[in-house]
Amino acid sequence: MRTELATLLNNYQEAHRSLFYLQSFDLSVVAQIIERMQQLSSGNTFKVKVFNPAFGAFELKNPLIYPATASANNAAPDLLHFLQESHEQELNFAYTRAEGIAADEVKLSDPEQVLVLVLQDCHDLLQPQHPQSGAISACLKGIADSSRFIDHYQVIVLMVSPVMVLPPAIEEYITLLDMPIPEYHEISKIIDNYAKAMGITIDEDTSQVLSRSFKGLNAYQIRQILNLAYHNGGEISLHDQVLILQEKAQVIRKSGFLELMNFSETMDDIGGLENLKEWLNVKEKIYKNFDKAIRFGVDAPKGILIFGMPGCGKSLCAKATANKFGLPLTRLDVGRLLGKYVGESEQNMRKALALAEAISPCVLWIDELEKAFAGVGSGGSHEVTTRLFGQFLTWMQEKESSVFIVATANNIKMLPPEFMRKGRFDEIFFVDLPNADERQQIIKIHLKKRKKWNFKINTNELVEKTEGYSGADLETVVKTAIEAAFVRSLQSSDGNYELTSQDLLDAQKSIKSISQSMSKQIEELKDSCKDYDIRSASKSK
Repeated sequence: MRTELATLLNNYQEAHRSLFYLQSFDLSVVAQIIERMQQLSSGNTFKVKVFNPAFGAFELKNPLIYPATASANNAAPDLLHFLQESHEQELNFAYTRAEGIAADEVKLSDPEQVLVLVLQDCHDLLQPQHPQSGAISACLKGIADSSRFIDHYQVIVLMVSPVMVLPPAIEEYITLLDMPIPEYHEISKIIDNYAKAMGITIDEDTSQVLSRSFKGLNAYQIRQILNLAYHNGGEISLHDQVLILQEKAQVIRKSGFLELMNFSETMDDIGGLENLKEWLNVKEKIYKNFDKAIRFGVDAPKGILIFGMPGCGKSLCAKATANKFGLPLTRLDVGRLLGKYVGESEQNMRKALALAEAISPCVLWIDELEKAFAGVGSGGSHEVTTRLFGQFLTWMQEKESSVFIVATANNIKMLPPEFMRKGRFDEIFFVDLPNADERQQIIKIHLKKRKKWNFKINTNELVEKTEGYSGADLETVVKTAIEAAFVRSLQSSDGNYELTSQDLLDAQKSIKSISQSMSKQIEELKDSCKDYDIRSASKSK
């Protein structure tokens, strides 16, 4: 990672580019990159100077050491003066070298000096409202032009800040650099180096699992978690995945684009849907052995689209899937991405998808997909929504990361047809109203959850009477029956009243099923399932 960035910077410098912007908070990583640049350079001498608004000018060393005072005379740091002085010194060096070559005192093959100016956290000084921003921009432009037109003048200005500010006057001169997050093999090396430094042993299986879990975090975050894990238990083990998840939760919360969902639901909380469960069993084996699967030639799973009746467990499936795979569950709300400025929404979408890839492996849940991209392709959509839809489709098609998408929808006819093309999702399932066996399971699940299931309760008659009820309807029946039973217990002489089968039947009479209130919509959904030849989530009974 650092070698690639160092090579790129060297190539840019040889092409006479000099102004670079790197969005990063970690100056120690920058020190390692510059150190690697010097190693890769063809014998040139690197001189590195840093300017920080708090400490002024100081030398960049690895490990990083900030000066105790801003300057020798405690004067206020001045970026403009720092740039002007550095520019003058490099000009003098360039002219002196040119004269030496002309007088045969210096050979062209002799090492040249490359001056690297690191501007750390100077984004506020580059803001248009800052009184010196115009002069600073002009000075940076002068440095850039001197690098292009003056022989032997070699200056790299590396602006390093987590906040990006590009002054309009020099925007065309600035090259943006990405600080890539560590790849799998780099993470493994960080873990191995940490283990050696601390004198501990981490077995290979644990290292592989943690390396995959660490994916999406930067080197600083990885080392912080390793430190915390070691000082908590004196070792690094698989249990430390909890710490990794907590750190990823921090990253998600700071972004504001994704929501990290808390969940406890498992596949045991889902009644029926056996076809869907069997399909997920296969994907679980891939995710639990992801590295082996990829090496074997298995493609990374893309995701699943679940559509069907409201209240039939689609959202529950998303949560249970994350639990089954042992992955964090993140939720993407497309409405949250919409901004008021031109291009802001598209940028937010890019950041959200990049974040999902960064924290992968994870499950990305998009609820009510048809509402997120309503009207796309019909002429009734907003231009911004159409562009966001295009971005999302392209990402779905091309992504190779271990982000597993679980998209849920109530009405497949409202979805843009592009979603139905092969390659977008691995599979599309239709969730129908539960059949008799599934209603039996659902009723038992909700009774057990409330500790009311016992051998005296017979649910066969209730199952017969609840044909056309959704899972949410059945849960309401159970809740209503338990509430009524509790009131009776308060009225009984000994305060002891057990839930009966009749309580459930009485509650059912007061609950109107979804098939009664939405009969037309349900028929349309079933017809659309036939039109698209979509797989049923339930086994036929």
